This record gives sequence, C-alpha cells and structure tokens, in this order.
Amino acid sequence: MPNNRKKIILNEVLFWKQNKLLPEHYCDFLMTLYSEGNEVETEEEISHKKAVKAKEKRKHITLSISLSTIALVLIALVLFITSYVWIIILLTGVAACAFIISAYLLAKKNALITPILQVIAALLILALSIKVSLTYFTDQLVILYILLIVNCVMWLVSGIKLKLMYFTLSGVLGLVILIGYQIYILV
Repeated sequence: MPNNRKKIILNEVLFWKQNKLLPEHYCDFLMTLYSEGNEVETEEEISHKKAVKAKEKRKHITLSISLSTIALVLIALVLFITSYVWIIILLTGVAACAFIISAYLLAKKNALITPILQVIAALLILALSIKVSLTYFTDQLVILYILLIVNCVMWLVSGIKLKLMYFTLSGVLGLVILIGYQIYILV
C-alpha cells in the first residue's frame, strides 16, 4: 500500500481512538495492521488532527464562527447606527439574501452549516424589519406589529414547509407573544 494512503488510514484510526469511535484495542489492532507490525511513525507524520473528519470539523467550526460574527456585526449596525440608514438597510438586505441563497445551495452538500445560514438570514430580516419600522414609521406602532407578525408568519410557514422545528417553534412562540402582548395592553 502506498505510504500516503497508509498515513491517511493511520490518521483516521488515531482520530477514531481519540474520539472513542471504536474500542481502544480495535484501534491498536488496526494501527499495528496498517503499520505492518512496525512502530507507529513519528507524531509529526501521524496525528489525529490530520484526519479527514477532524479537518472538516475544524473547517465547519471556523465557518460557523465567522458567519455568526458577521451576522452579529450587521445586526448591531442595523439596530444602533442612526446615520446613513439606507446604506445599512441595503447592506443588511444584501447579506440576508446572500445567506438565504447560500443556505439553499449548500443544503444538499453541507447539512451542518445550512441551519446556521437560515437562522442568520431570519435574524437579519427581523432586524431589518425593526429598523425600517422604527426609522421610517416612528409614531406608528401598528406598522411595527404588522412587520413582526409578518416575520413570525414567515418563520412558521418556512418551518412547516421545510420541516424545520426551530422555525416552526419560533413562529408560533413569536405569534403567541405578540398576541399575548396585545391582549395585555387592551386589558
């Protein structure tokens, strides 16, 4: 077996051993088998961090953290910046559309990042709705309530249609809270 393939297999077996995916004695047996009875190579050449799954996991975590950071910065900009509002609204709208399109394109390939993109897009659209309502319709709380209800209905429909429990629950809880708040104000 070529040396490169052997290293990949040994890295994977070491990853399994580190994450307890197989019993330790099985991993030791496989390590001995693929190293052909020789002592396992040096630590620089064989490492559980070089395993394919470990690399993918690190890549997904890095991507998730960077996307979440971008979303938090955009939400903070939308909610707290009062000058150049139209630029912030445009930037946030474009980012939300980009996240929705990315989630759609990555849905089949990458199941881990898709829900993160969907939630980020939903939060950006919610922040955008609040900003538009508070900036352009300051004295009309009815517009704010209508936009919040539209967001909750959008989450509910998305959750039901795409069979996503977190959107369904968010939509239902949002509607219940809005209706409860309106009843509380009227009483």
